[in-house]
Amino acid sequence: MGRRKKLRSGFTTGACAAAAAKGALSLLVSGKPLSEVEIPFPDGSRHRFRLETCVGKEKDKEGRIQAAIASVIKDAGDDPDVTNGAEISVKTRFSHNCPDGRQITYKAGSGVGTVTRPGLAVPPGEPAINPGPRRMIRDAVKEVLKVMPSEWPCLEITISVQDGELLAEKTLNRRLGIKGGISILGTTGIVRPVSASAWTDTIEASMSVAQAQGLDEIMLSTGRTSERQVQAALDFPEQGLVMMGDYLSYALRASKKYGFSRIHLSGMWAKILKAALEIPQTHVRNGALEVKQAAGLIESLGLEPHKARELEDANTAREIYQRLKAENRDEIIRAVCIRAKEFAVKESGIPVTVYLVTSDEGVVETV
Repeated sequence: MGRRKKLRSGFTTGACAAAAAKGALSLLVSGKPLSEVEIPFPDGSRHRFRLETCVGKEKDKEGRIQAAIASVIKDAGDDPDVTNGAEISVKTRFSHNCPDGRQITYKAGSGVGTVTRPGLAVPPGEPAINPGPRRMIRDAVKEVLKVMPSEWPCLEITISVQDGELLAEKTLNRRLGIKGGISILGTTGIVRPVSASAWTDTIEASMSVAQAQGLDEIMLSTGRTSERQVQAALDFPEQGLVMMGDYLSYALRASKKYGFSRIHLSGMWAKILKAALEIPQTHVRNGALEVKQAAGLIESLGLEPHKARELEDANTAREIYQRLKAENRDEIIRAVCIRAKEFAVKESGIPVTVYLVTSDEGVVETV
């Protein structure tokens, strides 16, 4: 077997916006367009970005530039990010009025969302530009002005993302109450391939929104199919839906932290079986399902030993389920769900209802 290729890191939307902001402001101040810029990152490192565009706008009668736009094409590395390849543009201009004494004001341009619900990192009415990117932008433009922040003029920054409204449809933004486009995100400026932080941040944001809406119960689901089936059965409010993906233990523990009184846990057989086996992270790369281990669990739950041995040659969890169904062993399937529920209660410390879902039949078991 060959050595696994090392995955390449990339940059967050926040880092790209900071680079574009520096490029646009540099043109606004000097009158000279740049082809690339270098900006500081929160960890003290510096990174260089190529500017896709850098142009002056809104000239006065003397031909002086009143506003400037620069853009960066986002490179997310080898991470399957929906915004990879998106053009992130920033327009800068100086303003005579600084609302609330702020020296930088942010506006949502085309393709950038606006927050409409409480519970997120920025309040309702603000553009969906998180605190991390705002700090990166401030640090980047400070290098252009080269004065202490108290001496800055009021700087107006408008961020736009090409096709951002379409990209937002592939995210959970609408559910979180972010309308009109994507969010500008990133704490470190770096995107790590298949990053756990992207998932856990989304889990935390979803729970924060549910908490702010005054919801007492939430639904955790491993995917859209399991979520859709249980939501239809329960008529569950959309604000209480939390897509946890494979981060089972993380989501269960976070539910307690946010003060919810009950969890509705929805999943398909493979994920429920892994929960019963107490595998905390259910992605195959972190929690591979050992069929022999699964057969051992099922035997301990009441399946005859010779039947359990027969399950050891199954190729997948789905095949285990199909064999149990073919033999009408619904009591064993239910016992697996009960064991998954016991693990969820132990991890979260609060009551849990588990729903086993199939794509064909919908909810087939509730415990």
